[in-house]
Amino acid sequence: MVRHQSDNGLSGLAARPGAGRRSRTGLRALWLVLIVTVVVSFAVLLYFGREIYQVAPPIPDSIVIADGNELFSGDDIRQGQDVWRSVGGQELGSVWGHGAYTAPDWTADWLHREALWLVESWSSDQYGAPYDNLTPQESAALQARLQSELRTNTYDPSTGAITLSADRAAAIGAVQSHNTSLFGKRSGAC
Repeated sequence: MVRHQSDNGLSGLAARPGAGRRSRTGLRALWLVLIVTVVVSFAVLLYFGREIYQVAPPIPDSIVIADGNELFSGDDIRQGQDVWRSVGGQELGSVWGHGAYTAPDWTADWLHREALWLVESWSSDQYGAPYDNLTPQESAALQARLQSELRTNTYDPSTGAITLSADRAAAIGAVQSHNTSLFGKRSGAC
């Protein structure tokens, strides 16, 4: 006896009772999983985005040297941020560890250069020798001084000012000169 199958043997699949219902239920479950995943993901992003905004470091009204002279104003800082954004700064590197990973973290670079300048300056003033030539005890003393200098929070919320030592102001000037030579000084508004 010869059997004829006009649908290439697939007739048995369509004839199973409930086959269409199960595939529609499975598809609905997948859509539900997708929707829940998207909603939860956006909720997490919005929550942490708000938290980051709430705990952002304050921009001081001014940064002053211990003698009272102003080094930078809050407007200088905001203008610098605007320039950074206008040149696509996040593509030039990272600030506070955020942004592109194709270039240096400029915050870390700045702090490193400032720290090196300070210990070299103190080493020269106190010991008359480069920092690399100091004894372990001498370099440890300078490291402790550096840690205190860089980590002490001198922000005064009542005045909105950060007060820096004359040494730190000189280090900032040196690093600022380096960065100006690196990026070039621009004239006019950006």
